Amino acid sequence: MEQVERIRTMEDVLQRAKAACRALEHALADYGALRDEVKALGAYYGSELWFYDLDCDRAGLLPAELKRGVLSEDEAYDLLSDWDALEEQLRELAGDTRPE
Repeated sequence: MEQVERIRTMEDVLQRAKAACRALEHALADYGALRDEVKALGAYYGSELWFYDLDCDRAGLLPAELKRGVLSEDEAYDLLSDWDALEEQLRELAGDTRPE
């Protein structure tokens, strides 16, 4: 039974790893496609233009139905911090060697 259990365990690892690879491949494609846009968001956040837009929002000059999460200091800051942390994690993983 030890052999059968080993094969079952390794088959489970194989299938979960294949699924993880497919998911990561799609996620990296999405991530790569957004990279330049997130850099633009980082440049916008906290800029003079961002503060102008924030002031206009506070003065009630923007349409009520306009989504304005980008003007939320916490939401934009959190996303940019998460993005930086993910980039660091990717750099660390890229430096790792292939699993033995």
